[in-house]
Amino acid sequence: MSPDALAPQELDHALTLPARFYTDARMPGVDASAVFARSWQLVCHLSQLAGVGDHVVTEIAGLPLLVVRSDASCIRAFHNVCRHRAGPIASCDGQGAKHLRCRYHGWTYGLDGVLRGAPEMARAPDFHPADIRLPEVRVHLWQGLVFVALGEAPPFDDFVAGIDARLGEHRALRGYRFHHRVTYDVACNWKVYVDNYLEGYHVPHIHPGLDSLLDYRSYVTETAEWYSFQFSPLESGDDLYGSGEALYYFLYPNTMLNILPGRLQTNRVLPLGVDRCRVVFDFYYTPDDSPEAWARRERDIAFSDEVQDEDVTICEDVQRGLASGSYETGRLNPLRENAVHHFHEMLRRAYRDHLATA
Repeated sequence: MSPDALAPQELDHALTLPARFYTDARMPGVDASAVFARSWQLVCHLSQLAGVGDHVVTEIAGLPLLVVRSDASCIRAFHNVCRHRAGPIASCDGQGAKHLRCRYHGWTYGLDGVLRGAPEMARAPDFHPADIRLPEVRVHLWQGLVFVALGEAPPFDDFVAGIDARLGEHRALRGYRFHHRVTYDVACNWKVYVDNYLEGYHVPHIHPGLDSLLDYRSYVTETAEWYSFQFSPLESGDDLYGSGEALYYFLYPNTMLNILPGRLQTNRVLPLGVDRCRVVFDFYYTPDDSPEAWARRERDIAFSDEVQDEDVTICEDVQRGLASGSYETGRLNPLRENAVHHFHEMLRRAYRDHLATA
């Protein structure tokens, strides 16, 4: 974390982050505090919390979370940690829960997070269940997606400024329906996977199928304060996506929205260690149960699997190169890697802020 490594860089002469930012065993702790605990994190789509008591579990920066629809109009996010002896309140996603019960000793909380019952604690002096409640974190709903923030994070309107106008009503995400989830465990630092996502520079070399679908000459990448997006005209036949535009949003630090006609795919890149991450793909489609729609979805899923297998292979190769001792930094392509530079600048700023408050 030397001042030279964290100094802002101009795009035209920018270098990548040094290799040690991807390989040093101390980086997961730094990233948890400096990046993930100070950002908005996607947890699910609103359709996964349709009914009262529906809930999803996740973990952000080492903190277990439980996100639940507590009533018809409110979604809350609680620490998934019992106030008795730190047991888990929920171990998996679920539907229609009437209450939240710790499986360790049976302490039971209402959907509002307030303790309702604690077995055999009636004789404990000065024990008042109504005074005990699960800590909450902030929740924000946007375009049918559910985000949470553990601590300091930018105002949400600033975080997504301009995206609603770019999507318009015809591509609004709130009307999609959850289809399925695919998870990839990748032997690379989470930032390697994000770097790879942020540029189309590698598409002609790594993704022959995707390259035939996109118009690389018209491929454009733009950046905003807290996100970047890539877009290209589609050259697919009607049997897959038809005509239109491929639109890929990256929301700092680890959320991706892949938007094609009739389909939304969200990706979350979750650190598992300095050289491991998990990429969670959730597929959503516009409501259409026709045989033709199901056939297109099957082709879309197969095509997505092909692209991800290619990405996983190159990301793991890059991680080995970063760890080899042969590489320190490299020059970025100003035309094709402006979003990588943008991401690295946000990280440099987050690391500087972290050091200033440490």
